[in-house]
Amino acid sequence: MMTRNLSADRTRYGLAAVLLSALLMLSGCGVNAIPTYEEQAKAAWSQVLNQYQRRADLIPNLIETVKGYAAHEQDVLTSVVEARAKATSVQIPADVLTDPKAFETFQQNQSELTSALSRLLAISENYPDLKANQNFLALQSQLEGTENRIAVARRDYIEAVRLYNTELRTVPGRWWATFIYSEARPMQTFSIDAESRAVPKVSFD
Repeated sequence: MMTRNLSADRTRYGLAAVLLSALLMLSGCGVNAIPTYEEQAKAAWSQVLNQYQRRADLIPNLIETVKGYAAHEQDVLTSVVEARAKATSVQIPADVLTDPKAFETFQQNQSELTSALSRLLAISENYPDLKANQNFLALQSQLEGTENRIAVARRDYIEAVRLYNTELRTVPGRWWATFIYSEARPMQTFSIDAESRAVPKVSFD
């Protein structure tokens, strides 16, 4: 009886050792790389959204300040208001990162807002009193800082997605995606066109 129990214990220990060894081998072969890179990309995307929201929150005060000095620039003011509404009112789907159409819509809306803001800031050149207004200068500074943060957040997201998508396309990541992470899909990334690269001009002259 004692011999049988010892034999059963040894078998259990042997199976546990084999299982542990297999787990260690799997972890060493990058089995966790896909979910790790995916979470990093999602975290980077959250930072992109945070910075775009920060920009959107600055716009109402900027509009009110400009309106006080350049109320007749109605077309420009309206374009910014409409672009902001479009960029913030659209519901971002949960699968936006893997849906090319949804991602393109998001990027286009933000690009339109960037363009409208550039036109708004440009008209300040025609209004010396507006350019000297302390509230306007403070908002300009905050907007410039936010645009820089957006650029950094987008850069970090692009790099995180590059790592994730590369893992899905290369060995051994392709194997793990096939057998373990069949739901994993390539993520969308920002296209770098001329308008996207343009940061609203902020002048302190």
